Amino acid sequence: MASHVGPDAVAVSDEDDKYTKKADAKDDIFNESVEEIFSSKEVPSWQKQLTLRAFVVSFVLGVLFTFIVMKLNLTTGIIPSLNVSAGLLGFFFVKTWTKFLEKSGMLRQPFTRQENTVIQTCVVASSGIAFSGGFGSYLFGMSDVIAKQSTEANTAQNTKNPTLGWMIGFLFVVSFLGLFSVVPLRKIMIIDFKLIYPSGTATAHLINSFHTPQGAKLAKKQVKALGKFFSFSFLWGFFQWFFTAGDDCGFVNFPTFGLEAFENMFYFDFSATYVGVGMICPHLINISLLVGAILSWGVMWPLIDAKKGSWFSADLKSSSLHGLQGYKVFIAIAMILGDGLYNFFKVLGCTLFGLYNQLCNKDSGTVLPLSGRASLDIAPSVSYDDQRRTELFLKDQIPTWYAAAGYVIIAIISAATLPHIFFQLKWYYIVVIYVIAPTLAFCNAYGCGLTDWSLASTYGKLAIFTIGAWAGASNGGVLAGLAACGVMMNIVSTASDLMQDFKTGYMTLASPRSMFVSQIIGTAMGCVISPCVFWLFFNAFKDLGVPGSEYPAPYALVYRNMSILGVEGFSALPKHCLTLCYVFFLAAIVINGIRDVVGKKWSRFIPLPMAMAIPFYLGAYFAIDMCVGSLILFVWQKVNKAKADAFGPAVASGLICGDGIWTLPSSILALAGVSPPICMKFLSSASNKKVTAFLEGS
Repeated sequence: MASHVGPDAVAVSDEDDKYTKKADAKDDIFNESVEEIFSSKEVPSWQKQLTLRAFVVSFVLGVLFTFIVMKLNLTTGIIPSLNVSAGLLGFFFVKTWTKFLEKSGMLRQPFTRQENTVIQTCVVASSGIAFSGGFGSYLFGMSDVIAKQSTEANTAQNTKNPTLGWMIGFLFVVSFLGLFSVVPLRKIMIIDFKLIYPSGTATAHLINSFHTPQGAKLAKKQVKALGKFFSFSFLWGFFQWFFTAGDDCGFVNFPTFGLEAFENMFYFDFSATYVGVGMICPHLINISLLVGAILSWGVMWPLIDAKKGSWFSADLKSSSLHGLQGYKVFIAIAMILGDGLYNFFKVLGCTLFGLYNQLCNKDSGTVLPLSGRASLDIAPSVSYDDQRRTELFLKDQIPTWYAAAGYVIIAIISAATLPHIFFQLKWYYIVVIYVIAPTLAFCNAYGCGLTDWSLASTYGKLAIFTIGAWAGASNGGVLAGLAACGVMMNIVSTASDLMQDFKTGYMTLASPRSMFVSQIIGTAMGCVISPCVFWLFFNAFKDLGVPGSEYPAPYALVYRNMSILGVEGFSALPKHCLTLCYVFFLAAIVINGIRDVVGKKWSRFIPLPMAMAIPFYLGAYFAIDMCVGSLILFVWQKVNKAKADAFGPAVASGLICGDGIWTLPSSILALAGVSPPICMKFLSSASNKKVTAFLEGS
């Protein structure tokens, strides 16, 4: 689940009483005309926007962000938007380099906002593969580690352990189709339909502001704040490592609210990553996570556990899906499916309604409805900014025949190659997916432009159920469903990402050709970087994917069990679990419906079902961390809103990046067999007496 956050940069100075004035001045500038500010600057050709330094910086940041996304994938599955960090760090690195060359008289090409956009696009495309590649969901769900937890359909034909070779090959043959599928629609989406793409628009405003004199000064201060908290987060991760010499050791197992609460997964685990993610994610998401944790671990699981021996056997292992674990996993799946189904039909309806109005009012300047807003506004006359942007956006055309030929060629290669990677996935399954994929890619890209929601995982789940059921249990349907999920998710995810980037490029005067090339290069980088980073995790942490471990990969088991449900039906469910699944499936739909009916004023007090479902399986610890991050930002905004808005995203990014990059040295230490020197563990007084007596007796 990705949270789309688009923080705006605000021009500030060190004196508190100047924050509001400068913020207002910045708003006035950008409300008048952005392109008039940049009118004296020549727009470089699309070839000059693609520089070697841009891709070197993109590669370095791509590796950094892939570690961050991979860690989040394998822990909670909540991945915030990292666009602001990519744009900010890209600006800082290249600006520092060009300043040095300028002073030495060796600068040949100045740093432009177009080049900044290329870097941001490449980095996000590269790190995005860590999510759409399924390393925390469908791809890892194929492995023996996850299959053993399912107890159902764990035969050889329904499992496939990860290896570097086939993962890289798989990603290369499925990750580029989405780019070619929507390229011909860029003019329709961006210029004719005037879709908003909120994240792309916010990123464009951020990059535009960086390249004004005031914005450059602010960016320096933001980078300084990011660097300060990056260092703190990295050193905090290093410090914690010394106390993790055994199982259940260290600060991550600190019983903040007592041992009984700790046993029910309620504790603060001192994670800088989750605190940072909590500062980026909207307050409602964090509160929804906490509500879901209290409902499940505070109320439901203790009550169901009391039925042990009646609803399910008391002799089952804690990981058995026929016991309490089954309720945790399948009720979470029911809520996720209910939320996904509701939003799928909502966005589809919004898409069809918008298209209908657009076709009926071609010349009326219709503005499409956003997030359920049905009223139609008349667009004002075309501004200077729009004229300038449209002129340059249409200048460097990408031929339609090129996109169509690219799609067909890659589809043929993919259909011929994938059955050799997954023999369960027949070539005709792949052909059917590729025939319908462009339509779904269009729907996802269009819906994302209206609502800022990418439903890539929902389309992936549709592929799980349809292809899995088509293949059947006896023909490896579980693995076929998971592989089909990967094919579909990669197509629709990259399609919406590319259109977001086209919107950013449109507003920064970056050429569509440079955007497309940057996306292709970033995707190619991601197809190599992401499997390598996952392979490092897989080999360094031997308990990867095991419940209760440092990296439990919760969605891997969820996706595998979705595939089992699609192939084998409900035979794996324990007693009364199906009834509870129906209740929570309907509850997710009803809650979403109520949120839409009451409007924005009251919906901000109603929790999100998708967010509520995540702690059902994982526990409350990360929700508590994220609520702490949310509370820090809330108090900061009350004290000084302008400063919090300007520096909050930089502080959060620093916390996430520092803790995320610590994963690299900790993985290397684990691979080298270096163990921490201390085990910090917490015991009850009774257990402590037994341990003391045992040690004294020995």
